[in-house]
Amino acid sequence: MVTKVASDRQGIQSIEVGFRLLRVLAATNRPMMLRDIAKGAGMPAAKAHRYMVSFMRIGLVEQDSASGRYDLGSYALDLGLSGLGRLDPVRLAGPILDTLCEEIQETVALAVWGTHGATIVRIVDAGAPVTITLRAGTVLPLSNSATGRAFAAFFRSPYLKQLLDEELRAAAETSKTAVTTLRRQLEKTLTEIREHGISRATGSLTPGINGFSAPVFDHSGHMVAAITSLGSVGEFDVEWGSPVAKAMLAAAEKLSQRLGHNAAVISG
Repeated sequence: MVTKVASDRQGIQSIEVGFRLLRVLAATNRPMMLRDIAKGAGMPAAKAHRYMVSFMRIGLVEQDSASGRYDLGSYALDLGLSGLGRLDPVRLAGPILDTLCEEIQETVALAVWGTHGATIVRIVDAGAPVTITLRAGTVLPLSNSATGRAFAAFFRSPYLKQLLDEELRAAAETSKTAVTTLRRQLEKTLTEIREHGISRATGSLTPGINGFSAPVFDHSGHMVAAITSLGSVGEFDVEWGSPVAKAMLAAAEKLSQRLGHNAAVISG
């Protein structure tokens, strides 16, 4: 017997129709009157009301007794939290990194915040003639690597500040430069990174190698990872508006969306 694909299987149309109401509520992100929910779902208010009654009975929707407005209920929250708990940025990043590597023809990697700092956890090698000396488990400096700068600009952690201070003090001692001067220079760099939404490094960590790194955010707006690309100086364009930078930002945004991030809702 041949098994049909999911799109060909017979479903329950009324459930699919009813969920249009839930999508309207979820997208609006605020309590709504029945007429507005029905209009957004493209159905008569009387029909929408019958669905809302059933949704309230199982906890997917709740209604404020004073205003009469509807909102997502406690069971909808439970479902959402359960789904978010299953989201793994490392696992979800796999296909995105593969596609990005094919698009820009450069080595790409995923980094997360680990015990010792910004840590590479996944690499897709473009197979370029110049070997990029990067491997899973590598911890990158915060002040002079593209990946580290992305975390320094967007990640929030007391431990990050401690590590960054230690790096700057060590660099000041080595270069015989005042630590306040280095801190001021770095803050200027981080401000520029926040303006563009992506960090870059031009041979500052590894001579002859340029890099971009774009932050990845979760549903709460917290940075949870960074997508990094590396290439040879002279071939790797580190202009803010370069095709590589745009592809990096698009890939990071795609992974962020998979993790439930909605920049418009959070900023609003």
